[in-house]
Amino acid sequence: MMRALGSGIEIFLHPGEWYFGDRHTRIRTLLGSCVAITLWHPREKIGGMCHYMLPGRDDPRAALNARYGCDALQLMLLEVRRHGGNASEYEVKLFGGGNMFGLSPDEKGVACRNIIAARTLMQRYGLPVVAESLGGCRYRQLIFNLADGDVWVRMGPGHLTAADTSGVA
Repeated sequence: MMRALGSGIEIFLHPGEWYFGDRHTRIRTLLGSCVAITLWHPREKIGGMCHYMLPGRDDPRAALNARYGCDALQLMLLEVRRHGGNASEYEVKLFGGGNMFGLSPDEKGVACRNIIAARTLMQRYGLPVVAESLGGCRYRQLIFNLADGDVWVRMGPGHLTAADTSGVA
């Protein structure tokens, strides 16, 4: 969803979506077990965010799909190259991976697998992470301001119940 602001636009990312924009953009999302990756170029004031649901997929020949962490990052890195930049010039921040359904720490639920995938992808592509808010058992509301690279995080209460899971991924 896109909304006009006084000096730019605001984008709301749903699970499986990503967006790349300029200093006139603010990107929002709501995370549970999903993970968001933000990329921001401090000099150019451009960057993006993805909201992925699952670490990877079984068929590597399928078209890129931002529902999967490996694909979402590849889509954003293609956009970085399209803008003539190098991914190593970007600041990277990671968010989400909340254990929303009360699994024990020994169980490797989707939240844990999403966190492992995010960290593995950052190592694979040599992307330095400057900040993260991962894990726990609460959902997160994010606002990413591309004018200054700030990401504001608001943590929700603990484990979700069936009545308050709408819109959380």
